[in-house]
Amino acid sequence: MGLLQEKLAKYDLPQKFMAQGVYPYFREIEGKQGTEVEMGGQHVLMFGSNAYTGLTGDERVIEAGIKAMRKYGSGCAGSRFLNGTLDLHVQLEKELAAFVGKDEALCFSTGFTVNSGVISCLTDRNDYIICDDRDHASIVDGRRLSFSQQLKYKHNDMADLEKQLQKCNPDSVKLIIVDGVFSMEGDLANLPEIVRLKEKYNASIMVDEAHGLGVFGHQGRGVCDHFGLTDQVDVIMGTFSKSLASIGGFVAADKDTINWLRHNSRSYIFSASNTPAATAAAREALHILKTEPERKANLWTITNYALDSFRQAGFEIGDTESPIIPLYVRDTDKTFEVTKLAFDEGIFINPVIPPACAPQDTLVRVALMATHTKEQVDYAVDKLTQCFKKLGILK
Repeated sequence: MGLLQEKLAKYDLPQKFMAQGVYPYFREIEGKQGTEVEMGGQHVLMFGSNAYTGLTGDERVIEAGIKAMRKYGSGCAGSRFLNGTLDLHVQLEKELAAFVGKDEALCFSTGFTVNSGVISCLTDRNDYIICDDRDHASIVDGRRLSFSQQLKYKHNDMADLEKQLQKCNPDSVKLIIVDGVFSMEGDLANLPEIVRLKEKYNASIMVDEAHGLGVFGHQGRGVCDHFGLTDQVDVIMGTFSKSLASIGGFVAADKDTINWLRHNSRSYIFSASNTPAATAAAREALHILKTEPERKANLWTITNYALDSFRQAGFEIGDTESPIIPLYVRDTDKTFEVTKLAFDEGIFINPVIPPACAPQDTLVRVALMATHTKEQVDYAVDKLTQCFKKLGILK
């Protein structure tokens, strides 16, 4: 055994939880992802999906993917830079740019590669990247790849953000990067105040709309639209893997920024382009978002119902304002244990432990879809209440 293998063989934390029978990852789903799924022969209510619009099983989205595969084949066999650009990619980019209110857009193969490829090349050694300390891992990796000076501010703490801005050279580029909706806690970025500080210190803003698209704003255009601040935000990114029922991502901005990214973003230039089926599925989901406002209305009806229900049951859910509802546990072992108890009761939820949160902030995350019913929420609240009380998390 080599030194590398010797080092990696010492990593046995997953095996500890496997031995306890509470290991919660890589559970296999045996069919489409809807509000109910089959897993290991067990019928389970799905409260762990990011498919906020409930479109992953929509026949129109599926058929769009099938038609694209028949026309273009199963893949593009190259990067967008060379032989991998389809007219389908360009059509979707134009529609996304218009949807989020920017000049142009670029489609990437995943949302993660948007952030890793965009953030790493927008600024240089003399510039600054300033992030909320609870930004998504893809933002963290993007700034790590950058040569710029890196600063962090406490979560949604605008006084601390201003302190970081004051550390910067006034003549250097200062890029503030923030999640529109924070993926673990469900709260929103304080975008109005961030914009005020941007203008005061001549900074720029990039907003990650991964969990805002399809959920906030007119027709689901996102948190920037929700606050009426699209024009004040310089760069917007989003994913296809949540509300757009596919896989992939995009970045939208003014034409000069997109021109730079098109020719300098390494994850765009050196990755194979998104598949025809995934691209067409996302485009069809976008069309449905724009033409079926009742879908977003349903999502908010069930979200507000669930928020009220969990609060009334005594759960600690923090400052969430979205379909992401954190149920705080504040103990790693109990977080895994309650996830297993819930699954045994027919409820799929996601455990959140470090590094996705601070050690004292472990939680299980409930996520809602437009297609959930009040009866399903009632069942989940009842069973989760029992599970939390069994472990002494709720009194």
